Amino acid sequence: MLEIAGCRCWRVGFNAGDKVFWRPRSKFISFKEPYCEWPATFRKIVTDKSITDLVLYGDTREIHQRAISEARKLNIEVHVFEEGYLRPYWVTYERGGSNGNSRLMQMPLKQMQSDLTDYDLEAPMPPSHWGDTRQHVFYGALYHWFIMFANRAFPHFKPHRDLTVVQEFRLHLRRLLLLPVHAIERKFATTHIHRGGFPYHLVLLQLEHDSSLQSHSSFQKNSEFLELVIKKISQEAPRHHHLVIKAHPLEDGRAEIRQTLKHLGKVHQVSDRIHYVRGGKLAGLLDQACSAVTINSTAAQQVLWRGLPLKIFGTAVYDKPEFVSQANLEEFFAKPTPTNARGYRDFRRFLIETSQILGGYYSRKARQQLLRRVVDMILDQHDPYDALRHRKMHNQQKMKSPIHSDIIG
Repeated sequence: MLEIAGCRCWRVGFNAGDKVFWRPRSKFISFKEPYCEWPATFRKIVTDKSITDLVLYGDTREIHQRAISEARKLNIEVHVFEEGYLRPYWVTYERGGSNGNSRLMQMPLKQMQSDLTDYDLEAPMPPSHWGDTRQHVFYGALYHWFIMFANRAFPHFKPHRDLTVVQEFRLHLRRLLLLPVHAIERKFATTHIHRGGFPYHLVLLQLEHDSSLQSHSSFQKNSEFLELVIKKISQEAPRHHHLVIKAHPLEDGRAEIRQTLKHLGKVHQVSDRIHYVRGGKLAGLLDQACSAVTINSTAAQQVLWRGLPLKIFGTAVYDKPEFVSQANLEEFFAKPTPTNARGYRDFRRFLIETSQILGGYYSRKARQQLLRRVVDMILDQHDPYDALRHRKMHNQQKMKSPIHSDIIG
């Protein structure tokens, strides 16, 4: 689509999985050298191809960080895509960085509200369904299959995660095959919670290899976070309050969460107050929750949308004092304070009008929807946040301009 608009595009790939999913092959550049040569190779590509823009998915992997560093030295515009800050029907598009590196981190809520003032918004409605966990898991398994069995042309490839490619493939395949079993387990767990009649606090977990957890928090493992939360709930929360631990929908078992909970429950003598839900949708659990805690999961925005008290332990774009608790965990569990729902709604409106694009990466329908807006946003001279202010000023100028009419009688 960018080439139809008049751009020339190349893809740099680091393994066979990158290569097989790119068309046309004539525009694919294979990086086969040791990673220490990547910065010099990047500069050569920029010079040889007269590159003006760099487009990335995520900005925390080492190869991406090195590319961004070189791009900034060469005054190249950096475009970063990520999973949506709003889930599950949105994609995030920003310039310069995302998540903890996003411009949103330095942008106060009052500025967002000011940019929205007198701006007539009609937020696009998300679809009832497109793409799902099965497609995400399937493409993940397929991608790693090509790396396992067709990667000889990339002798220096190193995965950006701790596990080997074979281990990653096995986990993806196992997760795909066990989806029906996990669905049954989840049904029993949620039914027990709904019928239990006890007040509960939600703990929203993330994937341990998630860049938001690894790069934008002080935790390296979910077990470290769970140790903190379970210890505090045992000490500070009323004894009849329970904890519901909600795993990430793509949790594949590498973190051994169930074993960790069993151990911590015994250590802190709260085994009968801990409940584990593996994946699934969050909405049903939020209906009766007292509050929620997380490191910096994007799922927390569903908590804020409901107006529930929220405490986070990492860096997140939604961490604004107007609606995220600034109390310590002891105070939070003892007396959780409801969020400023109106402030969060303004924040959400700002996201939808700027960096959030309807669509997704894994289903054909979602990709088609994504392409309807994303090319224009990449080609816009303004980044998404400045573009809103520019459009507002343009509309105000149009309203102030006199209307001239030529009438022929």
